[in-house]
Amino acid sequence: MSSPAIGTQAIGAARSRPVIITALGLGQILAWGSSYYLLAVLAGPIAADTGWTLPWVVGGISLGLLAAAIASPWVGRAIEQRGGRPVLAASSVLLAVGLLGLALAQSIPAYLGAWIVIGIGMGAGLYDPAFGTLGRLYGTSARSAITMLTLFGGFASTACWPLSALFVSCLGWRGACLAYAGLHLVVALPLYWFLLPKERQRTERAGPKAAAPVQGGAAVPIADVRTRRLVLGFLTVGITLSAMISTVLSVHLLTVLQGRGIALASAVAFGTLVGPCQVGARLIEAAIARYHHPIWTKIASAALVAAGLATLCSGQPIIAVALVFYGAGIGLESIARGTLPLALFGSAGYATLMGRLAIPSLIAQAASPSIGAFLIDGIGSEAMLRVLLATAGVNMLVVLTLLALLPRASSPTSVA
Repeated sequence: MSSPAIGTQAIGAARSRPVIITALGLGQILAWGSSYYLLAVLAGPIAADTGWTLPWVVGGISLGLLAAAIASPWVGRAIEQRGGRPVLAASSVLLAVGLLGLALAQSIPAYLGAWIVIGIGMGAGLYDPAFGTLGRLYGTSARSAITMLTLFGGFASTACWPLSALFVSCLGWRGACLAYAGLHLVVALPLYWFLLPKERQRTERAGPKAAAPVQGGAAVPIADVRTRRLVLGFLTVGITLSAMISTVLSVHLLTVLQGRGIALASAVAFGTLVGPCQVGARLIEAAIARYHHPIWTKIASAALVAAGLATLCSGQPIIAVALVFYGAGIGLESIARGTLPLALFGSAGYATLMGRLAIPSLIAQAASPSIGAFLIDGIGSEAMLRVLLATAGVNMLVVLTLLALLPRASSPTSVA
């Protein structure tokens, strides 16, 4: 039986894979940098200029992530039916409008309303919609394209944090929001509209099915409805726990390090290790992906994150080693998030499935900064690390249970 992606592959033949991945990758850098990573630089200037309290300012991103979670199912269905081009183009417009709203906001309600618009743009324009777009275009052969796309995404904070700081120093925080809004309209929108292929509209509703053979691994024998539900359930829990751990630590890492008496400048220097380790792990995965099933990428990710947290909790003065483990783990998690569902369920209904999987993880990400702050205030930063380590242990058990449900994933296979 032919893959459901064959028709869309034919439509996308006029665009080479490198062109499509580059267009998506550049769009991802701008989308992440001007939304998820925006307040890392702008929160302080916004609070100082407006007099709004920092919790209200930072709460904008949590509200945006909740809006993204609500929008995700619709986004997944839209990509499944019409392809990624119109959805990703719409995300650029939404992000531009939301950023314009931030620049003009004179009150907290207006500010939070702008973040709702940005959140809908995030739901339509970050990793999950981009992965869904690649899955619809390339079917089960999208694994390498997803891996390459995450390499671009790994540079979002590296590129946009200095750019945001430059905008703020030259234009102020409102001017920075306006500049990013302009970049979405003059850079990301044309990239998506002119370089992504126009695809045929589908009218049928496809759900997750047993996977066809994937590069580097055998098809997963999901033989009955009950097993499929179990696999989907464990996969959802694993993705959600990983998202919660990474968000809590990303937001509160500097606080944890400073709580150990490390100066802010040194804590920031340690924190910069995470980004390069993410990219390094993704490069290694890109080189060896053909030799293993994506379940092993997920297992390696969970194990590395747990090892990093265990090293941090050990109290030994090897923080750099801990952050190398942690950075490599969350770098692989981004790949597993896109490639494992494709390998387990195939390309039929993949974009819709990614939209469904995004809901609990985005809700977890929205709540995680507040959960971390509550734990730090209530039991201290060191105890919070131990809670995260326990959560990572649960995540490891979830992933190993998922492996046990997929016996063929560990079998030797021929490589396509």
